[in-house]
Amino acid sequence: MQTRTYGELFKLIRSLAGVGSFSTAELDDVANLINRRFLQIFNESPIWPRYFVSSEKRDVLALTLSGATASTDTTVNQNYKLLGANTTGGSNVYQGATTTTVIIYNTGSAWRVDTAASVAEQASGTFTVTGGTQQFIEADTVKKDNITDVVTFTGRDSATDSLLVEGKNLVPYAQTGKTTIGSFNRIYRKQAFLNQSALEYEFFVDVTGANILNISSTTDNSVFVTYKKQFTPFDVTSGYDTSTVEVPNEFFPYLAHATYADFLRMDGQTDKAFAEEERANIAMALELEKVDIISNNNTVNKRFSTYVNRQSR
Repeated sequence: MQTRTYGELFKLIRSLAGVGSFSTAELDDVANLINRRFLQIFNESPIWPRYFVSSEKRDVLALTLSGATASTDTTVNQNYKLLGANTTGGSNVYQGATTTTVIIYNTGSAWRVDTAASVAEQASGTFTVTGGTQQFIEADTVKKDNITDVVTFTGRDSATDSLLVEGKNLVPYAQTGKTTIGSFNRIYRKQAFLNQSALEYEFFVDVTGANILNISSTTDNSVFVTYKKQFTPFDVTSGYDTSTVEVPNEFFPYLAHATYADFLRMDGQTDKAFAEEERANIAMALELEKVDIISNNNTVNKRFSTYVNRQSR
């Protein structure tokens, strides 16, 4: 997609203001006003083409562990992804999402949490664990099939840490190798908007990410997320009129006129600011209209509902 430069934007605002140069204080003010207006237009639509990602595969985190201290190992306190079945015994194997060398597995007699461990996928699709340093082990007299049912874990060297295991179906905002999610739009079990229907999930969002409700299978470890990318403000603190930082072309007219309107208000010229604000709003409305036409709002941004189901078509 087309871009222009921050330097061009700054020069246009300066030209609209009819000044040869801004004072040092005004330079910082204008830069802050540009970012204010950038955030405003960014938030006007959930499906700006530049920031919209459709049906991208993302990990589902199945567990959250907390309660470990330095007496065991604090790297245990993190989210975990379900990898699959253990080659020996068939119980699930979980791997740390942040520190991947922390592995949760069943030894055949108890659930165990190891650091400095490793795991390898076999041709059969199962996983073989190479144990590391044991941090916690199941202490229940009657052993549990599911780790979330375990009542008590004993810490390394009989540490007094009380390990808490919480079951989740969480899609976090950030994932290694992926763009950070700014806001969640829709979540599917399989890839959507391709060749066939895909089951769509209900979810709620909290500070950690999107929590899927009633996941289709507890063995699913990935979903396909439609989302809007995270907002990143312009990071320009000097050389404003020569900066080559890219500015989205579709936002350029709005940013110029809206920032100039703010500058006029800052200078006490409120009447002129109203007229300039109107020009900015017209520029934004034209871009929003393009999004509505091109992005097929009924399919990408809204559900297709029938009397049978609610899923993408």
